[in-house]
This record gives sequence, C-alpha cells and structure tokens, in this order.
Amino acid sequence: MTSDPARRSAPATPPPAGLPGLDPRWSRVVDAAGSSWHVLDNGPTLAAEPVGTLLAVHGNPTWSYLWRTLVAAGARAERPWRVVAVDQLGMGFSARDERVRALAERVAELGALTEALQLTGPVVTAGHDWGGVVSLGWAVAHRDALAGVVLLNTAVHQPLHEHPPIALRPAMVPALRRLVTVTTPKFLDTTLALAHPRLDRERRAAFRAPYLEAARREAIGDFVADIPAVAGHVSRPALDVVADGVRGLDVPALLLWGARDPVFSDRFLDDLLDRLPHADLHRFPRAGHLVAEDVDMAGAVMHWLDVRGLGLDASAEPAAMGGRHRAPDVAEPAALAGGHAGVAPATPDPVVPAPDAIEPAAATPAPPGPWRPMTAVLDERAGDPGLALVELRGGTSRHVSWRLLARRVDELARGLATLGIRPGDRVAVLVPPGADLTGVLYACLRLGAVVVVADAGLGVQGLSRAVRSARPKAVVGIERALLAARTLRWAPLLVASGPVHRGVREALGVDATLAEVADLGRAGDGELPTPAPDDEAAVLFTSGSTGPAKGVVYTHRGLAAMRDAVAATYSIGPGSPFVAAFAPFALLGPSLGATSVSPDMDVTAPRTLTAAALAEAVRAVDGAVVFASPAAIAGVLATADALGADERSALGAVRTFLSAGAPVPRALLERLATLLPAARLHTPYGMTEMLPVTDVSLDELVDAGDGDGVCVGRPVAGARVEISALDAEGAATGTPSTEPGLTGEILVTGPHRKARYDRLWLTEQASSRDAGRHRTGDVGHLDATGRLWVEGRLDHVVVTAQGVLTPVGIEQRVDALGGVARSAAVGVGPRGTQQLVVVVEPDESVHVAGVLADEGTAAAVRAVTPHPVAAVLARRRLPTDVRHDSKIDRAALAHWAEGVLSGRRA
Repeated sequence: MTSDPARRSAPATPPPAGLPGLDPRWSRVVDAAGSSWHVLDNGPTLAAEPVGTLLAVHGNPTWSYLWRTLVAAGARAERPWRVVAVDQLGMGFSARDERVRALAERVAELGALTEALQLTGPVVTAGHDWGGVVSLGWAVAHRDALAGVVLLNTAVHQPLHEHPPIALRPAMVPALRRLVTVTTPKFLDTTLALAHPRLDRERRAAFRAPYLEAARREAIGDFVADIPAVAGHVSRPALDVVADGVRGLDVPALLLWGARDPVFSDRFLDDLLDRLPHADLHRFPRAGHLVAEDVDMAGAVMHWLDVRGLGLDASAEPAAMGGRHRAPDVAEPAALAGGHAGVAPATPDPVVPAPDAIEPAAATPAPPGPWRPMTAVLDERAGDPGLALVELRGGTSRHVSWRLLARRVDELARGLATLGIRPGDRVAVLVPPGADLTGVLYACLRLGAVVVVADAGLGVQGLSRAVRSARPKAVVGIERALLAARTLRWAPLLVASGPVHRGVREALGVDATLAEVADLGRAGDGELPTPAPDDEAAVLFTSGSTGPAKGVVYTHRGLAAMRDAVAATYSIGPGSPFVAAFAPFALLGPSLGATSVSPDMDVTAPRTLTAAALAEAVRAVDGAVVFASPAAIAGVLATADALGADERSALGAVRTFLSAGAPVPRALLERLATLLPAARLHTPYGMTEMLPVTDVSLDELVDAGDGDGVCVGRPVAGARVEISALDAEGAATGTPSTEPGLTGEILVTGPHRKARYDRLWLTEQASSRDAGRHRTGDVGHLDATGRLWVEGRLDHVVVTAQGVLTPVGIEQRVDALGGVARSAAVGVGPRGTQQLVVVVEPDESVHVAGVLADEGTAAAVRAVTPHPVAAVLARRRLPTDVRHDSKIDRAALAHWAEGVLSGRRA
C-alpha cells in the first residue's frame, strides 16, 4: 500500500523460550515474498505421514500463539494433521519493515508463504478476526488444494450502511488510532481482556511478548486502518472479492463462535451463514472474542475433522450432498447431553475428546409416518361455540370459544404474513400463558413460522442469551419484554401483545400490536402456505436450571408426536378439560381438542400457585386433569389450610394429576393425595428434548418400593429407553441395552424426540452419538419389569479406586435419617481415586454450628451408606436450581467440599 522509511525494520525470530503451551520445536523462520516469516509448524515432529494440513491465520492483535493447542492436537492425533500457524508480516515474531500492507497484499503474501512451505493439499484453512478474511482470501484463490474451512469470530463483509462495531470505533478515529494501537498497548490489552474467563498472567505475557515496544506494534495500527468501512477504501474491492468468493466454497465448513464478542456480533455470524449455509455451527454462550482461549477449540476442530471425514483419503473429494456434507455421528463426553426435565448439565462449554476416543455410528433417522397438524382441531372446530380456553389473571377471567380461537389464529397468521413474516422465519413469543400466547403460537404454526419459546424464569440475562442465540425476526411480547428486546437488540420487528401508550410505543419502536396484526389479517384474503411435516416448527429452550439454556428444535411432525404421546398416555382429548399450571402442557390444549385453563399465578415462579387459585381454575372448566410442577405442588400444599369447603369439593373432582419439570418425591405426592382424593397421581419423566419419556403413578411408586434411585416408571406409547453402561472411568461407552440391572447413561428415542439442538453442533454430536437416540446425561437402570430408575447425572458420578458410585441411592438413604432435610453425595479429589463426601442440609430443628456435621449425624450417615465415606459436611442450604428448588448442584458442592477439606475455605 505505502512505505514509511521511519519505521524500524527487523527480521523474523523465534519467540522466547518458556511460553506456556509452546513447543520450541514448532518454531520456524521461512523466507517468502521477500520477507522472513515466523511460523509454528508441527510437521517436523510428526511420527507419521500427515493426512492433511491445517493452515491457521491469526487476527489483530494476536499472533500464532493463538493456535498452539491446535498445533499440539494435530501432532498427537491418531491420524496426525500438519498444522501451520503463521505470524502475519509485521505481527508476532515475523519480520518488521517499512511496508503498510492492505488486504490484497496480505492474501497474496500468504499464498507466497504456502508455496514456499510446499502446501499442496488437502488444506483446511482456519482463521480468526482479521485472519479469517485473509485465510478465506487464500481459500478462494486455492480451490484445488482446499478441503475445508474453519472460522472463529470473524467477518467478511462490513455493510456500508452500518457502523463498525462500537468496540472498534475509537481505534478507527485517525487522530486516536496511533495513540490507541501503537504508542500505547491499550488496543492489545483491551483485546486480551475480552477472554472469558480472564487470561492468567502467563498467557497474557505470552500474547504481549511480540509487542513490548511501540516499534513492534506498527502493524496493529495498520490492521485497524485497513478495515474497509467506507466505499472508497483501498481494501474494499479485495474484501468484496473474498466475500463473493466465499459463496462458492462448497467444502465442509465449521464456525466456532463466542457469543459474548463485542467486536464480531451475531450480525456477522448471520452474514457468514448466508454465504456458507452448509456450515456446521457451534455457538458458545459463555465465550467471547478470544474463543480459542475460552473453550477447547483444538478438540472441537479435531473432532469435526473426523466427523466430516476430512483426511480419510487425501486423494478423494469430501462427500457432499447438495452443498451439505453428511457424516456419521460420533461419541463425545456425555456431560454434553441434555438433562432431566430439560435441564442442561452444569458443565463448561464443550470439551471434545481426542480422535482416538471417537466411535462412529451410522445415523438412522426415525421413519416418517402419518401425522396430524397441530392446527387440525382448530380447522375442524372453526364453527364450534363451545369453550376452548379460559385465562384467569388478577381476579378477572377471559373465556375464548373454539370459533373465536380459530378465527383469531387465522387472522394473526395472515397479519404476521402481511408484516413480512415468512415460513421459516423465527418469532420469539414472550407472553404469559393464556389466550394471547395460544393465539400467536398457533398462528405461527399455521403460517410456517418457527416459534421461539424461552422461559421468563431464566431472568433477563439468561432470557436475552437464549433469544439472541435463536436470532428471531420478530418478538411478540408484553411491554417489559419489548423493552428488553429493543435495548438488547433481540429482533428487528416488535409486536406488543396488548395496548401500548403512544409515548412508550414510539420510544420502543413497536411496529404493531396484536390487535393491529389481527386487523391486517382480516383485510388479507390470500392463501397461507402449508408447512411440511419435517419443516422446523419451534425452538424450545431448556430451563437453564444448571447451565446456559439450550435451544431444542422441533419439526411439525415432532410436535404432533409429542401431542399424541400425551393424549395416548393420559387419555386427554375432547371431554377432558385440564388445568395447565405447567407451561409446556398449556400449549397443547388446542391441538388435543381439550378445553384448558391457565390459573392465576406467576409462571416464572411456580410456587406462587395457591390452593385457592388451583381450585378456581378447576371450577372454571370442570377440570378433570391438572398439570403442575413440583414447585407448584409445594405452593398448593403450603396454602391448603386456607381452603373453604367449596374449594375442597372442586379439587376433590380432579381425576388425573400430572407433575413434571423436576423429580417429584413420593412423600410430596402422598401429601397431595389427601387434597385430591379422587385423582390418579402421575409423574412423567422427560426433558425438553423429549417429553414424556416414561410415566409412573403414585400407586406404582408404592408398589416398586425402595430402590437404588428414583423410579420414574415405564416408557410411554412410542418411547424406547435403553442404557449405555458406564466403564471404569465413569464414562458411558456401552452398547445401548435393555438388560435389567445395568447402570449407565439413559438413552431415549421415539417419534417425539427433538430434531436437533439449535446452533450447538458439538452438543448435538454428543447427544446423538448413538443412531436415532438422545443421550440424556442422566444415569440409571431398568429393573426386571421394565421400569426405569434414575440414579443421578452422568457428570455427578463418583469414581473411586473401588469403582463407580451413583449419588441418588446414597442420598435417599441419608435423606431418610432424622434431622436431615436433604443431602448430596459428591466426589472429592482426582477422578479414579475420588473420596466420597456426603453433604447434609439439616432440617429447621437442627442447629448448624460449622461445616463439619455433628458426630451423631456423621455416624448415622456412615451407618446407612454402603460405601466408605471420607467426610460428612453440613450446610444450612444446599445450592439448587432457582426454577424448581429441587435439582442439587452437586458440581458446585464438590468444589466447595474440596475447598473445605483442603483448608482453602471454612
């Protein structure tokens, strides 16, 4: 671009010794393009011929150190990959000179370097930040050698009508650029501060090592100046060539994306997906700009290379189908699988196994069968004046007939289409259960839009993380939800569920109210599209009780199968009115043809359901069936003493009671039975990924008696349960089996199983390793009668020198002791030699004097535990999920216990 004779020149050199994670044998100085380059190259250290080459390019202001874990992973893989990570000229430990380089020159120079290194293919490029653009420029120009593309937070297009990211703008001001990027290390330090969690001192020092003097930071400023944010920029034509060329790359692609990146936000991710629609994407909700430092990037890349078959045959082109590459599912740590009742395990972002742990299994999708659309009942009962649903809120009621509901759904579907919502567009619905939520949800299903449903109980931060990950085109919500949607930029289109004050409407930029959407629909007369059975229908988020909520994608066929499983298991349909105090079931009412009612309660806090509110809801529809979570049961029982005779009489007419969402203690059901004397009490087991899976009644629980775990009953109609046995390390590696008494990870399948996780490629790979099954992350066994017993979470098993222990059976024995409210069995120490520690939460009658349980309690715990107990600790309250206050965070307790026993905390 230009030359500046005042700039100091210096040749390439190896980095200083002792940088953490950096093998000095990888460092090479290579001459190419008239300059000397420093590269990390594991080629000379490989014990076998590599199956291919990974060409990794860093961004600004990092250097090849960013790729050190990938270099190491490529060398130790069973099928080794040569990994070449370059320091771009002027950066890292490559040469400094007077040149100020533009994008086109950097792409050409990278080509000269790969020629000097004799890289002929197959080559998989990897790029981050500005290195993503440079690596893609190389990829577009070297299609004959290209086998795949890996991208970490980057962008290939900056729309001229949009401002650059806020985080970059100060450095892009010409008067400030040199001060921020060159004279001081502010730009460098700010970038390093974007790691989550914070980089330790040694890694920060390693990233700073090439840039200790201002003279060595000149290229940091050059890169910022080379961002083509305006039409006349010298690098704009080159960027356009790369951006257009990317659309023609039909090789496998992997996007590993840190969601907490203030530089490359999801709008850049959307652009990349538009250009690479076949790409595999894993979006890490807790990771940021330095995603390679925040998660196991190297493990993810090596795992993906194996799944996609890259390097299996260096002479063959990767298999492709219509721009999409199909590969076998693979094994991955089961800690990534879904949890009980849709709860994600309390694990960090995924860490994938070394390639030698991978066991391919052919994926076999469930055969398609007949299906009945979710909106079929509305079409059939469009002229029915009978009651469809009742909404109770704040002392008022709202009654909606089948005829009115059918008309409203049709109007809203047509109105949303008029607003620009098309089949496949996502619509986030943030409306309390009731008529509006039902109307919008079924309107989206009829239109073919994809409904995004996230629990308000996630809190603002969790809800924002969930909704933003789904990238909806529109948000339909109450005023508070729209405020968050506008402030946090959840979607471009906002629809208010109710009337909005004019000033508030203008401030939030509300596009329409539901009433106005219905008005638009009444004016429309065109035909609505008909969704296909296997089109996406909904993204349902897990509860986020023990980790970031995950989006679970369902097709229209899958939702219909969920409805059919509920109908068949509990005989619900026309003539079976029900009370829905558990949101997932509230949405099934119209598709079941059953009249439903939403009780007066705060759905984000299930304990707010009172016995009186439940009785009112039962009376409103002559409710025969009640759905409620365990937390809601607790609220009902706590307020039952205030019931009058009429209210008790109403509850006495309930025929069936279902409780789902978390494990339900038998004692809780037995107390409820006194309040609902005529009801059959059932507790389904399942998760957002498949609900229901099994079902058990109170009578069956009594008949099953005590056992090692919680009995959750037999599979419902269409569901299948299998067990993958645990190995000596506590990993679920066994072939799926129905052998009685075999303890392992619970695998489930059925027509109402999820289609996939949304934007979580690694998690989906882990959960569906076994063909056609979902790995739940729960551990348990089947008994001789086919009943399933849940023994805990896979990532909570204790691996001692004597063997593998599951926690629930131990906890049940301890919980039965006098003075113990609940307990947790956890492992302390290195896996394989862990010591069993029991932490008890005394009931209110017991005084907690310290972290060590009193001698009597400790002796009693040891007496009922059939395994050696290293310590018995006490806490006034065990950490549990906010949503249900029942799922104990054993991982957090294990960390706490280890600190106590090591003397780090009292």
